[in-house]
Amino acid sequence: MQKNINIKNKKARFEYELLDKFTAGIVLAGTEIKSIREGRASISESFCEFNDNGELFVINMQIDEYTHASHFNHKPKAERKLLLQKRELKKLNKEVKASGLTIVPLNLFINERGLAKLQIALAKGKKLYDKREVLKDRDNKRNLDRIKKSFNN
Repeated sequence: MQKNINIKNKKARFEYELLDKFTAGIVLAGTEIKSIREGRASISESFCEFNDNGELFVINMQIDEYTHASHFNHKPKAERKLLLQKRELKKLNKEVKASGLTIVPLNLFINERGLAKLQIALAKGKKLYDKREVLKDRDNKRNLDRIKKSFNN
């Protein structure tokens, strides 16, 4: 019985305005999937890029080395190919080239069939004042909830 693996990129929702989401498969080595199943991965500093052949790769994704492997272990920060349908890849490539948008990973998870999937989003970078607005809204909501709770008791 395996536990549910769900590795999030919490910074992405704060740094970017998310426009469109996709779920992509990842090409992994044997020791990489074992390490992900142990929950030893991070996508907080990662981003996605297209290569010259129009293939999408996730860059800077950290998958720690598998502890029970011999010298046949993987590199922790290797580029990993993402698997999407051809029309999705064309749409993403067109959007990135035309309007300067970014593709950021949001969530690394293992589906019910035991395959590692990466939820990615087409995103636009937020300005500093947008981030301040988000922080202000969050503080206001927290204060409002606190007042409501004390009022009900």
